[in-house]
Amino acid sequence: MTKSKFQIKFKNNILIVILLLTTSLSLSQTTEKEKSAIQIILTTQSTAWNHADIDGYMNGYWQSDSLVFTSGGNVTRGFDSTKAKYKRKYDSKEKMGTLEFSDLEISILEENVAWVLGKWKLKRATDEPHGIFTLVMKKFNDEWKIVHDHTSASEK
Repeated sequence: MTKSKFQIKFKNNILIVILLLTTSLSLSQTTEKEKSAIQIILTTQSTAWNHADIDGYMNGYWQSDSLVFTSGGNVTRGFDSTKAKYKRKYDSKEKMGTLEFSDLEISILEENVAWVLGKWKLKRATDEPHGIFTLVMKKFNDEWKIVHDHTSASEK
């Protein structure tokens, strides 16, 4: 291989590496932006909950009959059914307590799909129920929504 062919090949390889690094950095920044947007949704939900605002809390969910919520061995389908269940179970500020989310792991699976694993805890006057949750979130018109929520309570 002549020196000029080697230089051209070397320069092309350098350009490919730079392009890959730039693309990787851009994807990393996009991923962090999306994770941050999801974190804001969850923070907004806990703030609404802590103000006894179930309607505000439900803004994080997909308003669709296809929403799936599982808890306590039961499956609830649909936004309206899920909201009604929350309103029945948590019909007072005392029952709602103060909600905390922690240990969040947010994974962007595709451009418009994310998976979230975390812990939840309610602090109430008489008890502190807690557990874990897994969310599947989907981005609709530049806004993340929970499309599937699987929440379980710890026994201890």
